[in-house]
Amino acid sequence: MGCDFSSEAIQNAKNEAQELGLHNAHFEKSDVAAFVKKEHFDLITAFDAIHDQADPDKVLQNIRMSLNTDGIFLMQDIGASSRLENNMDHPLAPFLYTTSCLHCMTVSLAQGGKGLGAMWGKELAIKMLNDAGFANVTVKKLDHDPINYYYVAKH
Repeated sequence: MGCDFSSEAIQNAKNEAQELGLHNAHFEKSDVAAFVKKEHFDLITAFDAIHDQADPDKVLQNIRMSLNTDGIFLMQDIGASSRLENNMDHPLAPFLYTTSCLHCMTVSLAQGGKGLGAMWGKELAIKMLNDAGFANVTVKKLDHDPINYYYVAKH
């Protein structure tokens, strides 16, 4: 199941699923800050998306509530620190901060949101996951992906 508040994105996803013959894929237009299917999913994923949300705290809480007790939330997001001084040697920092300010933050702020931006960082991400009820959070880096962290979060 895929969710987005953009009708165009949902229609594109439906069209692609149909072209690929994916009969078990379902997409619905919805605001994930209001989306809860209590203990319904074994796995929920979010790729480079939580920091764009107007209310990322609520989204993370809804994700946790929508997972089965032994479910897993896999979140991919920018591999940076929440502290600017820790990102000074990051080879992509200028690009990532620019993208964060010109796109990610403005997407959230335009919805009356928190404006976390892509460079919200690992420390804040872990804190927010913990605050949402994820007691077990592991952060992974993949050798082939120099840009992202992969958070594996469980109840």
